[in-house]
Amino acid sequence: MRRFLTLTAAAVAMTVAAGASQAEPLRIGTEGAYPPFNNLTADGKLVGFDIDIANALCDEMKVECVFVTQDWDGIIPALQAGKFDAIIASMSITDERRKKVDFTEKYYNTPPAIAVPKDSDITGVDARALAGKTVGAQSSTTHSNYAEATYTDSDLRMYPTADEYKLDLANGRLDAVTDDVTVLEEWVNSEDGACCRIVGTIKPVPEIHGEGAGIAVRKGETDLAERFNAAIKAIRANGRYKEINDKYFTFDAYGG
Repeated sequence: MRRFLTLTAAAVAMTVAAGASQAEPLRIGTEGAYPPFNNLTADGKLVGFDIDIANALCDEMKVECVFVTQDWDGIIPALQAGKFDAIIASMSITDERRKKVDFTEKYYNTPPAIAVPKDSDITGVDARALAGKTVGAQSSTTHSNYAEATYTDSDLRMYPTADEYKLDLANGRLDAVTDDVTVLEEWVNSEDGACCRIVGTIKPVPEIHGEGAGIAVRKGETDLAERFNAAIKAIRANGRYKEINDKYFTFDAYGG
């Protein structure tokens, strides 16, 4: 049975405080070094597919979003420590990560690929094609995990950011790199990536590559995850997702 009590001054203060808490911005962690998904421009502005999707989701949830940039290797510990409330940074949903965080449903799912210098004799993406070759990937990603599991006869080199492996491939210090196909396509079609080409895409291995990119929240924060899930469904239905998708891609990045 609900009780009706006279509010004391202390109770009023508590009510006001609770209302202020609900109005606090939602802090979104992202890397800021993974174009075309999230990247910092020369003037320090965050741009990219992840950023636009995050803003669309926050609009749908009617909450202000504030972005916090964080190095990839420390992004999950930073979430756990309360530096931000959610990660929207092209993080693949994997069983290993589920031990540390909870995930929403996917908000996109694109395949990995291999890029090489334009004059390379590499013609395939399998272990035999890359045997004896020097292969780069961003560390602590599903792509580096796949490379370690698959390219056992290759010289593997891991990098803190995608920009660093791109530089080494362009300068001839690597024979090949692996990453998301959209990341590699965006690069090879730019002036900086004119040195290189994509050999082909890799068939995703669910046990390694996961179920697509999702939004990570702290363990047990299922209410927040469900709010994001509802917002993802809403922007898929109302056309906002397609509008953002078509700004970056010529295909539906949501995947099958």
